[in-house]
Amino acid sequence: MEAPISPSHADVKQPEWPRLRDILGPGLITGASDDDPSGIATYSQAGAQFGYGLAWTLLLTYPLMCAIQLISAEIGRVTGRGLAGNMRRHYSRALVYPLISLLVVANTINIGADLGAMAAALRLLVPGPMVSYIAFFGISTVLLEVFMRYSRYASVLRWLTLSLLAYVATVFAVGVPWLTVARDMIVPHIHFSGSYLTVVVAVFGTTISPYLFFWQAEEEVEDEQEDATARPLLDAPAQAPQQLRRIELDTIVGMAVSNIVALFIMLTTAATLHAHGVTDIQTSAQAAEALRPIAGRFAFTIFALGIIGTGLLALPVLAGSAAYAVGEALQWRVGLAQRPGRARAFYGAIAVATLIGAVMNFTPLDPIKALFWSAVINGVAAVPIMVMIMLMGSRGSVMGQFTLAPWLRALGWLATLVMAVAAIGMFATWGD
Repeated sequence: MEAPISPSHADVKQPEWPRLRDILGPGLITGASDDDPSGIATYSQAGAQFGYGLAWTLLLTYPLMCAIQLISAEIGRVTGRGLAGNMRRHYSRALVYPLISLLVVANTINIGADLGAMAAALRLLVPGPMVSYIAFFGISTVLLEVFMRYSRYASVLRWLTLSLLAYVATVFAVGVPWLTVARDMIVPHIHFSGSYLTVVVAVFGTTISPYLFFWQAEEEVEDEQEDATARPLLDAPAQAPQQLRRIELDTIVGMAVSNIVALFIMLTTAATLHAHGVTDIQTSAQAAEALRPIAGRFAFTIFALGIIGTGLLALPVLAGSAAYAVGEALQWRVGLAQRPGRARAFYGAIAVATLIGAVMNFTPLDPIKALFWSAVINGVAAVPIMVMIMLMGSRGSVMGQFTLAPWLRALGWLATLVMAVAAIGMFATWGD
C-alpha cells in the first residue's frame, strides 16, 4: 500500500491576513482631517505663544478623543445609521434640528477659513490670484466628492493623510530639545491667566470637534453598505468581534496620528517662532511665512505644503459631515456611494456649504473673527451632542447587546465633562 502523499507547502491554505487598507479607514481619515489649516493655526499659536508649555494638552486630549470617536464609530457600525439618523429616531426634532444647524454653520465657517488658508499657502509658494486658488480648491473638492466612486475616493483620502508627514519632517528640520519637551509634558507648569486658558480651551475645542463624530460614524455606515457581505451588527452579531476590533485599532491609530501631528506643529513653532520672540500667529499661512527667515526655506516650504495637503483632506470631511447630518435629520437619501442623480439634495448640500465657505473669503467678514465664532458655536453644540452620543451608546434600545463597555462609557463621560469645562472656560475668558 502506497503511503499517502503529503500536500506540498504550496497546497496548504495560508491564513489570510487583513490588508492594511481594510483596517485603517474611517478612523485614520477622521483623525488626520482634524489637523486642518484652522487647527494648524491653533496649534501654531499655542507653540508660538507658550513654547513647549502646552504640549501636555495633547497627552490629555488623546484618550478622550479616542473614546468619543470610538463610541461614534460603534454607533454607526452597530445600527447601520449615522449619528444624525439615530438622533432623529430617539430625540425630539426640537432638540436635534438646532444642534444640526449649529454644526452646519460651524462647518461652513471652517470650510471658508480652510479654503482661504490653502490659497494663502499656495500663493506663498507660487504667486497668483487668491480668487483663482480658492475657486480651484473648492471646485475640485466638490467634483471629487460628487463624481468619484466612494471606494476610490476613500482611498484618495487615505493617501492624503501622508501629507501630515510634512510636519514630522519640519520638526526634525528645525531641531527640538526633546528632554525639555518630555519634562513639560509630564510636569506641566499650568497658570491661570486669561490668555493661557483661552489657548488651552482652543486646543481642546479644535482637537475634539463635533464634525469628526458625525463623519466617522457615517463612514462606518458607508463602508458597511459598500461590502456585500457586511450587515449592521444588530442584524449580524457574528460579525461583531472582527469589526469592533477593527474599529478600535483604526480609531486608536487615527487619533494617535492626529495628536502626534498636532504636537509636532506645536513643537515646530515653539522651537522657532517662540524662541525668537514671535508670539502672535493668527493663521496657518502666517506661521509658514514666519518660519522662512528663522528656520529656512526648507522648513517653510514643507510647512506650507502641509497646509495645502491637510486642507484637501479636511474640506470633504467638513462638507460631507454637514451634508450627512442635514440629510439624515431630514430623511434624505445620503451617502458618497450614491449616484449624484439619486442623492441630489445630499450632494447639493456639499456644494452649497463649499460655495458659501468660498464666498466668505471675499466679504468684509474678518476670517479670524469668523473662526472665533466657529469655536463658540462648536463649544455650544459639542457638549449636548456628546451627551446624546453617550446616552445612545449606553441604551439597549439603540445598541442591542452592543452597549458600551464600562471602561469606554466612563472615558466617554469624562470626555464630555472635560468639554463642558472647556466650554465654560471659553465663555469665562471671552473678554480676555
